[in-house]
Amino acid sequence: MRYAASRYLEVVPEIDMPGHTNAALASYAELNCDGVAPPLYTGTEVGFSSLCVGKEITYDFVEDVVREIAALTPGRYLHIGGDEAHSTPHEEYVAFMERVQPVVARYGKTVVGWHQLTGAAPADGALAQYWGLDGTSAAEKAQVAEAARNGTGLILSPADRAYLDMKYDANTPLGLSWAGYVEVRRSYDWDPGAYLEGVPESAVRGVEAPLWTETLDETGELEFMAFPRLPGIAELGWSPAEAHDWESYRERLAGQSPRWEAMGVNYYRSPQVSWQ
Repeated sequence: MRYAASRYLEVVPEIDMPGHTNAALASYAELNCDGVAPPLYTGTEVGFSSLCVGKEITYDFVEDVVREIAALTPGRYLHIGGDEAHSTPHEEYVAFMERVQPVVARYGKTVVGWHQLTGAAPADGALAQYWGLDGTSAAEKAQVAEAARNGTGLILSPADRAYLDMKYDANTPLGLSWAGYVEVRRSYDWDPGAYLEGVPESAVRGVEAPLWTETLDETGELEFMAFPRLPGIAELGWSPAEAHDWESYRERLAGQSPRWEAMGVNYYRSPQVSWQ
């Protein structure tokens, strides 16, 4: 992390909770409400695990994890996840976040959580990372917008725009398609500042392009999914909306192909771009 910081990169560690925790539950039986460790799981299903919100030992565990992770990173932020906690009743989810967010602050970090955090009470200064789709329910989007109007900053990572593990089209050999197909134009042709109705542009702090690796094993496969979409997401985050223009961008993007080929980057030659 110091290496990253020396190059002006800030690493944000994420420890997802109270869901996405089967590995912890399998390792520490006492974190389960019934005291019985579940079997290890190596699949990709989600939503079936939850820390036991009513046990004090849960918060001892969380504090140990947060303290150790906070000590490892010089950055300002610590991501506590909070998404896909389908096995945690809503009232317990709210209670968990009320207990855990102050722990993050106690160790000098600012809370980041997936946008489901807005269903609880985000801490002052917290950031919520929106990963919803165009088809996400109006009620969920309104919940995020209300939090943004009340001071919660947003990181935008809409899965059907910015998730780099989504297939480009039906013939893409790698990746997933639960959020649909995300070709190069779709990943570029949206405005983060105006993406969510009711969200003030000032609340949008940036964008992130997640690259999950369920179907990826090698560096070349990571490159294939990241390029050429990653430069487009970077431009959306780094330049004003009035400078975003697909026709101009696709020509500039095409000019990167000799550079990538010289570097040995395994990029996807999208038919939407007239590669040089």
